[in-house]
Amino acid sequence: MTRAEKAQENFKSGLNCSQSVLLAFSDLTGLKEERALQIAAPFGGGMGRMREVCGAVSGMLMAAGTILYNAKNLTNAEKSAMYARVQELMNTFRERNGSYICRELLSGVRADSSPVAEERTEQYYKKRPCPLLCSDAADILESYLRRAGVLSEETEKE
Repeated sequence: MTRAEKAQENFKSGLNCSQSVLLAFSDLTGLKEERALQIAAPFGGGMGRMREVCGAVSGMLMAAGTILYNAKNLTNAEKSAMYARVQELMNTFRERNGSYICRELLSGVRADSSPVAEERTEQYYKKRPCPLLCSDAADILESYLRRAGVLSEETEKE
């Protein structure tokens, strides 16, 4: 199963969009499942259902930071390199999906910003692009990690 498929399945199992993507990279982040779910929990629904930055994008960036940021080298150069990665990943997501803002991605879906999570019903999944957005965010990061040499056929088999 690809990471994109894992992210989509994670969402369909009831996780929020941010949790779904971050958890798809748990083998690379070193985060235990419970910790990853805790860290990403507030970012679902575009940050607590505020419909701001898409949670799938937030999960993608959390995974990218955990995998790529050298926290032992706290320099402006390291920070700048991370920001460049973030911009590339977000721009790729926007190019593919038209936006990285949750309320814009849910255009045409009645998506309120109430703090009450919606029940995951068959109708919920039919009207939302979220499973596909989770899949896309995971695919974008996985492709980036392959180009960066972090992932290869060999590392995937380990």
